[in-house]
Amino acid sequence: MLNTKMHALMREVNAAVAEREELIEAIAVALLTRRNLFILGDTGQAKSYAINEFRRRIIGAKQFERLLSKQADEEQLFGRIDLSSLIPGNPNSAVLAADAEYQALLNDLQTQSGSTDEILDKLDVRRRLLYALHGNAPRLITTGKIPDSHIVFLDEIFKANDGILNALLTALNERRFTNEGETTEIPVISFFAASNEIPNFKNPEEAILKPLYDRLELKLITEYVQDREARLRVLSNKQSVSTAPQHTITLDELVAMQSEVSAIVVPNFINELMDDILCELRDRKIHVSDRKYFSYAPLAQAMAWLRGGSTVDTQDLLILRHYLWTEQSEREVINQVLDRRCVNPLQNELDEIVKMGAESYADFEGNIDSESNRRIGKLRNEFLQLYSDILMLRNDMRTSEELAQIDNAIAQLEELSQRAHAASAFTYAPLQELFALRGTN
Repeated sequence: MLNTKMHALMREVNAAVAEREELIEAIAVALLTRRNLFILGDTGQAKSYAINEFRRRIIGAKQFERLLSKQADEEQLFGRIDLSSLIPGNPNSAVLAADAEYQALLNDLQTQSGSTDEILDKLDVRRRLLYALHGNAPRLITTGKIPDSHIVFLDEIFKANDGILNALLTALNERRFTNEGETTEIPVISFFAASNEIPNFKNPEEAILKPLYDRLELKLITEYVQDREARLRVLSNKQSVSTAPQHTITLDELVAMQSEVSAIVVPNFINELMDDILCELRDRKIHVSDRKYFSYAPLAQAMAWLRGGSTVDTQDLLILRHYLWTEQSEREVINQVLDRRCVNPLQNELDEIVKMGAESYADFEGNIDSESNRRIGKLRNEFLQLYSDILMLRNDMRTSEELAQIDNAIAQLEELSQRAHAASAFTYAPLQELFALRGTN
C-alpha cells in the first residue's frame, strides 16, 4: 500500500514537469534513505519546481527553503538568539511560554481582569521564580529554520559564505547543529541543493567548498526539455487552472516507508557484484572512497522497494550512476560499467566466454602449420575450460530465461567445435561428453 502511494505521488509530480523522471526518482530515493541530493543544471530547468512539487505533497513535514548568497547569514538558516535569554535575572521566552501560570497572568493583563499593578507584581514574582528554577542560558529561536525542519532546499548552495559553511557541513553530515557550545540533533530527513555550476576545487578560493560538495551524496544533472510533445504538454498544463495535489503522503507514512526499505534483503551476490564494480572503476582511475562503497546498500534497497521487490537485484544498482561520480568527466565510464554489469550481467559474462571461444577458433584456423592433432587438442582443452566456466555460472541460475541464455552460449561453442573438427577430419564429440570423459580420467 505504501509503495502504491509513493508511486502515485511520483506520477503526479512527473505529470507536472517534463523529462524529469530520473530527478523525481532520485528525490524519492533520497527521502527513503535520508540522503542528500544535489542537482546541477542551467537556470530555468525546473530543478526547484520539481523538488517543491514533490515536497509539498508530504503532509506534516516541516519545510525550509532559502536562496543562498554571500549576504545570507547564519541567523537566516539556523535561527536567532532569544534576546530575552540575555537579560540578567530573566528566564528565556521558551520557559515563559511553557509556564501555564505565567501565561494565565499575561492573559489577565491583556483582558484587564483585575488590578494592573497587582498582575504586574505577580508576573514579576513568577518570572523571578522561573529564573531561579531554570536560569537563562542563551537560547536560539529556531522556529521555521533548519533545526526545526524535516526537508530543506538550498538553492545556489555554493554561494554560501564562509560564515555559514561550517554549520552547514555539520548539519548535512551529522544532522546536528551547535550554538554557544551546545549541540542539538536536528530532524532533517534530506537536504536538497541546486546550482548551475560546480566550483573549481583546484582554485584555493573555492577549495573550501569541496567538503560541502562531498556531503551531497546523490548527484544528478538536468538538461533542457528535448521532446517537442513534452514541452507542449507542460505548456498546456501551465495555462490551465491549477489544482491542489491529488496524491500525498504523511510524514508518518514516509517514516514507515523508510523502515520497509531498510528491511529489503541484500543478497551476497549483489555485494560481490558491487565489489567487482568498485575494482573495475578504481582500475579505470575513477576514485570511489571506502565510505561510498560501504554505504551503497540503502540506495539499492530503495530501488528494490520502489519496484515492489523484497530483495535487491542487479538492476537496482543502476541508481549508483547518481552516487559514484565526483567529477562530471567520470559519468560516462561509470554509466558504461553499470550498464554492462547490471543490465543482464549473465548475458555479458556469457558473451565474454563465447568471444574467447571465437578467439580460440580463430587461432586454430590461423595455425595451419601445426600438426592437426595438436591443433585440435589445444582447441578442445580451451573449449572444455570455457564449458566449465559456463557450468559454474549455471549453478547460480535463477530463472528459465537465464537457463536459455546458458544453453545458447553452449550451442555457440558447440558450433565452433563442430567446424573445427570437420576442418581437421577428427571425429566430433559434444563438449558435454568430452567434459564427462575428462572428469573420469
